[in-house]
Amino acid sequence: PTTPRDAFAPQGGLGVAWELDLWGKFRRNTESAWANLLSTEEARYAVMTSLVAQVAQSYLSLRTLDLTLEISQRTVTSREQSRDLVQARLDGGVAGILDLRQAETLLYGATRTIPEIQRQIEQTENFINTLLGRNPGPIRRGRPLGQQVAAPTVPAGLPSELLARRPDIRGAEQVLVSANAQIGVAKAFLFPQVTISGFAGAGGAVISGSTFGPYGVFNVLPAVTLPSFNMGRLEAGVAFNEAVAQEAVLRYQQTIQQALREVADSLIEIQKRREFREQQELLTN
Repeated sequence: PTTPRDAFAPQGGLGVAWELDLWGKFRRNTESAWANLLSTEEARYAVMTSLVAQVAQSYLSLRTLDLTLEISQRTVTSREQSRDLVQARLDGGVAGILDLRQAETLLYGATRTIPEIQRQIEQTENFINTLLGRNPGPIRRGRPLGQQVAAPTVPAGLPSELLARRPDIRGAEQVLVSANAQIGVAKAFLFPQVTISGFAGAGGAVISGSTFGPYGVFNVLPAVTLPSFNMGRLEAGVAFNEAVAQEAVLRYQQTIQQALREVADSLIEIQKRREFREQQELLTN
């Protein structure tokens, strides 16, 4: 008999929880996420640099093929004139049939290279269009190969610290920063986690047609979480992140060594080309 026949008690509110960052877990996680963002940005710069280099190199190769085709066509014209001259000499009784066959062989050798060069030209044009995000088709030509703007000469005595500006090195450095920050996140889980939760709201009640309320609700409750039964798993997580950081260190060193090798190879190539050009100028003079 004391149980109400009809009861309705609506209640609404907002619950929040705040974990105190006593051991730097969130701060180190934010640092790791920011480093990952910077690493991705540097990777984008590296892709852009590689794309520009591929387009420039492919275009120079295309202009080289154009020059090769032009020389081959001039060679074919010259061989045709030579064959006609030998034919006229043969008709006049001055030259023999072997001279004519030799001239025809030279003409055939010069003619059969043209389709191969044209195939390479069309394939290079398609490759450049693919790099530019366009459909296959012809490429508009600019300056001839001999009139292309040369890259500026790198002055001597530049410090090796300039390599630190390379996107691949900066990206590898940010990966290392992120991996190191994750070690701090994993270590923070080894310590007690302090959380403060609260709830605030309002409600009312309708019991057997009688209305009660409104009333307010508010409570605050601190909670402490101790890593008592999963300490082994958390310690394994620290060891794992330390191993990832060591891998990032090795990759960072590998990236620097690769950059040094590329610069050394480029300097050797520039030096050898300069020596070859100077020898050619001496022979010409």
